[in-house]
Amino acid sequence: MVDAERANAALIGRLDRHGKLLWSLPKGHIEDGETTEQTAVREVKEETGISAHVLRPLGTIDYWFVAERRRVHKTVHHFLLEAVGGELSDEDVEVTEVAWVPIAELETKLAYADERTLVRKARALFAAQDADLPEGASE
Repeated sequence: MVDAERANAALIGRLDRHGKLLWSLPKGHIEDGETTEQTAVREVKEETGISAHVLRPLGTIDYWFVAERRRVHKTVHHFLLEAVGGELSDEDVEVTEVAWVPIAELETKLAYADERTLVRKARALFAAQDADLPEGASE
């Protein structure tokens, strides 16, 4: 999720089992009757306090992890969202910290390679969109 000027993205920080803070993109489970887009908007609000709307899909990440001695497969649908209101907040019990991070710093801050790939895709979309604007114009 980015702010209106595309200068920052909201990230969430969670502690891993070793106590290390890992920064990632907001995400969560789809609730009954929700679309993936609705889930993205709801989870961003719950985890960061920021209201947003979907600009476009960014991609899907599939991965495995172990929880309670079981292997779990997870599929995460990521979207590019634009912030429209709210205040940055880490009130979600699953989130240790939240932060607005400059777009240029995301690749060094994010803990997961697949999410860094999505950030590169979003930056390429911004660059292509900006290249299509008439000289001197801004969105």
